Amino acid sequence: MEIGHCGYSFHTDGYDETRKAGFDSFLIRLQTEGHAEVTIDTETYTIEQGDIIIVPAHHLYRLIIPSGVPSGDFHLFGKGDWLNHWWNHLTQPFHVKISNVDQITTLWRFLSIELRRPSAEQNQELIEHFFKSICLLIQQEMVAQTALNRPFVVTRMMRYIEEHALGHFTIQHVADDVELSVSRAVHLFKEHTNQTMIGYAQKIRLAAAINQMNYTNMTLEHIAENCGFGNYPYFHRVFKKVYGEAPGRYRRMK
Repeated sequence: MEIGHCGYSFHTDGYDETRKAGFDSFLIRLQTEGHAEVTIDTETYTIEQGDIIIVPAHHLYRLIIPSGVPSGDFHLFGKGDWLNHWWNHLTQPFHVKISNVDQITTLWRFLSIELRRPSAEQNQELIEHFFKSICLLIQQEMVAQTALNRPFVVTRMMRYIEEHALGHFTIQHVADDVELSVSRAVHLFKEHTNQTMIGYAQKIRLAAAINQMNYTNMTLEHIAENCGFGNYPYFHRVFKKVYGEAPGRYRRMK
């Protein structure tokens, strides 16, 4: 796989670029701030924060950023058999919404920094892994939004809970993050996942607790606090309800 330019752009004075014959490689672009209008072949999209556009080689591409509108984006170019296979497996979407922008931008920054190094000091294996990780995150979002027939806002709530389950969070925090009322957020989540937000968080906490019980010497009290249960009695009660035995006995049996 050949990875070309990878970087970040920020515009405040407008921007208008047209490539009638497209590029000679794939362009993947993530809108991180503001908005823009993108045309790929005959399809036009209004792009906002968290939107990704994927432009295959030799497809008409036009990007318009209105004057006076701040607009930021990460972008990268690549080509090769792995990328072609990934694209075909995705059913070839031009536009994908990302539910966890921080996660993918972190990978993008790592890739960008690695590509800035002098060529003799670049780690090509690491560069390829960063690039593939970005692509696989996009693929994961596509699966969540199409194959699972789940509204994007529900996926965003799930990602928020996954990120914050081991700390302190409330249903209000989740609802605020997706700009919904608590009642609407609770209803949508339950309708499309068949579980409550707290129930989903408890599954994540229990999985983390079991990992720490199996692979560390931390006390059960420390694990309870470390995995978001707050205190051991609550952890004990939740664990026993799910697994039918106390955490201490479970740990000794393992």
